[in-house]
Amino acid sequence: MNITLSVNRDLNADDILQLYQANKWSAAEKPELLIKALLNSHSLVTAWDGTTLVGLGNAISDGYLVVYYPHLLVLPSYQGKGVGRLIMDRMQEIYKGFHMQMLTADGDAIDFYKKNGFERAGQTEPMWIYSGGDH
Repeated sequence: MNITLSVNRDLNADDILQLYQANKWSAAEKPELLIKALLNSHSLVTAWDGTTLVGLGNAISDGYLVVYYPHLLVLPSYQGKGVGRLIMDRMQEIYKGFHMQMLTADGDAIDFYKKNGFERAGQTEPMWIYSGGDH
């Protein structure tokens, strides 16, 4: 497996939708908005095995102090093989030195993010107004 990372935003919508659908993320139900959201992210990192999109992560940021990581997805058949770690490492290169790096994790993702240096933010309680399912 030879995974390459890219920050090129010239992406095929079908590749993106396949990745989101494979992970059962509800954002796939709004494909036009999903593509616009990803393309307008502060950063977008994709992972490729040849011509196959196998992972994606994006960031929303003010560009100076705060960054929020809303999406990190890896094709199920590639999970547990270091692809997510490669994407997070690239994000850490981009946002190193930022005052605050934030994300919301649930389920199995909690342990993944802890391994990548994230921890619970004090006694905070995650809150949202959300129109999706689990993702």
